Amino acid sequence: MGQPFLIAKTGSTNAARRLSIGVDEAGRGPLAGPVVAAAVLLCSPRPAGLDDSKKLSRSARALLEERIKRRCLWAVGVVDVDEIDRLNIFGATMLAMTLAVRALCEQLDEDPAEVLIDGNLTPQGRRPEWCWPARAIVGGDAIEPCISAASIIAKEHRDRMMRAYAEQHPHYGWERNAGYGTPEHLAALRTHGATPLHRRSFAPVAQLELQI
Repeated sequence: MGQPFLIAKTGSTNAARRLSIGVDEAGRGPLAGPVVAAAVLLCSPRPAGLDDSKKLSRSARALLEERIKRRCLWAVGVVDVDEIDRLNIFGATMLAMTLAVRALCEQLDEDPAEVLIDGNLTPQGRRPEWCWPARAIVGGDAIEPCISAASIIAKEHRDRMMRAYAEQHPHYGWERNAGYGTPEHLAALRTHGATPLHRRSFAPVAQLELQI
């Protein structure tokens, strides 16, 4: 499965210079696949229509993803299944966020004034590599535009990964359920067993393997 990795890309350089980065993740709950975090520094003016990725249609997310990537600054951190099982999903999520912010800072060649993170906890004090001021915002993906943008980038990136994985493992419906424990996915697990992309530390997968 390999080690955690990161991806960083830059769009135009018209982002505001007081660096306030938004961070969100996708994939904490699924039974299979990686956890993905995105970090975004919004451009000015920011893309219209930003919102929590879960509230947007697939077509709206795709359009906003293209605009964010083209005009703003962004990075993605991906942590694979082996690391999720080793660290637990919370630890893996903190690592993915750290990778994403570090990648974006390397592109910027400077540190942010603040990192805004969706949720109630941040990697500050939980990952030794984390060295930036951080603030957790519950429901931030719906109220902070930079976090909304990060939620869109993270979800779209992970959904693409799961669609690609579905071609390798077609029984589980990952192109539709993104690895979440839907009835379709659970039924396929019982019939076909777990793949190398399943999270052995998650109860439905672990219980299935105990029964085999």
